[in-house]
Amino acid sequence: MPKPLKNLALAISLGTWASLTQAADANSWRDLEPLIARALPNAIALRHEIHRHPELSNREFHTSERIAKRLRELGLEVRTGIAHTGVIGLLKGGKPGPVVAIRAELDALPLTEATGLTYASTVRADHVGNDFRQQGKQVGVMHACGHDAHMAMALGVAEVLAAHRDELPGTLKLIFQPAEEGPPLGERGGAALMIEEGALENPKPAVIFGLHVTAGKAGAFTLSRNRTTAAADTFVARIRGRQTHAAFPWTGIDPVPVAAQVILAWQTIPSRQSNLSVLPAPVISVGRIEGGDRHNVIPAAVRLEGSIRTVSDEQREDVLARMRRTAEKIAEASGATAHVEYLPGNYRAGYNDSALVDRILPILERASGAPPTLDNGTYGADDFAEYARQVPAVFMRMGVAPPALAGKDVWPTHSPGFQVDDAALVTGIQALTRMTLDQMGVSVK
Repeated sequence: MPKPLKNLALAISLGTWASLTQAADANSWRDLEPLIARALPNAIALRHEIHRHPELSNREFHTSERIAKRLRELGLEVRTGIAHTGVIGLLKGGKPGPVVAIRAELDALPLTEATGLTYASTVRADHVGNDFRQQGKQVGVMHACGHDAHMAMALGVAEVLAAHRDELPGTLKLIFQPAEEGPPLGERGGAALMIEEGALENPKPAVIFGLHVTAGKAGAFTLSRNRTTAAADTFVARIRGRQTHAAFPWTGIDPVPVAAQVILAWQTIPSRQSNLSVLPAPVISVGRIEGGDRHNVIPAAVRLEGSIRTVSDEQREDVLARMRRTAEKIAEASGATAHVEYLPGNYRAGYNDSALVDRILPILERASGAPPTLDNGTYGADDFAEYARQVPAVFMRMGVAPPALAGKDVWPTHSPGFQVDDAALVTGIQALTRMTLDQMGVSVK
């Protein structure tokens, strides 16, 4: 072959090899295992750091800064200051495609940690919850609901996808939300305020995913095709009578037996007044009873506080009305009065998009190695429900109990001994990454 032709053939051969290599490189990111393996140490280190330095609702200043810093390190566009301390990260792919959102929470709980972990929280802070009697009281602070794990997994997904953003056909939107546990008394916050301040706009996601850890088997998923979480309302009821000497109750009006009758009567709302063939029963729990100053004085009033869990907007309104009416009428029959009020900052019931659930079931099975458990939702509450009312959504739970605790009593979320198995973060990152890519039309190994 003449030399010029040989040179041409060699050039074509090298060009072909280069193009094949480029194509291989372009598709290499679809093998997620090594990418997740590289992202995992960073996710674990960040979780430990955040766990060691938790912050309460609407006070997540340093947590917010740490998240924003990591997002910028990964090359994402970052917006801060949404709903006080919220952060949004945008990973724009090099190709057009849908916007997929993942929600994670920033806040911790007013609990003193008792895990004994090397990275356990020793933080104490002024209480900022919705109980006015606790305001200013020093309390322990702990990520006892797993929000540190949620943040770590979301950032793990960002690291995996950022490695090959040029080939990504779409946009990943990470929503780091403050005050999921409820804003402090007199303040606004959480998902509703995030949405109001544009968290679901510019760009608007086509779907949104929420993953919440639980004390179940590490890496095992649970979700529902329909109802996910319950509406949660906090109530305060004041039963007022007329104070008198305990030896002469007929000279006053005793609010104590009236309060007892009200509590018992409320339990007939789920057991006798709710159509259980249509919806699961509501739950009415009185968590605090307060009244009286001395054993031989009938008090002037009794205060009841508690929580109501309902599974739909209609059931919620019905139960709230029945509770108020029941208390008022029982009190009236005894000559007392009752006033029931519902505190602000409550949660609405949440629902999954059933078609989206069916689509991701095989993805969750691939990530965990076992089929997800399908149930009818939980009586727990989460304001992720607000996002699900705006765009198609899936909210799922994943077990994270450390294998070393198998066969032992495991502390649930919202308790001082709750622990997260770091290895389970792999499963969460893989599931969220695969679901994101599936929505963008990318198939992965």
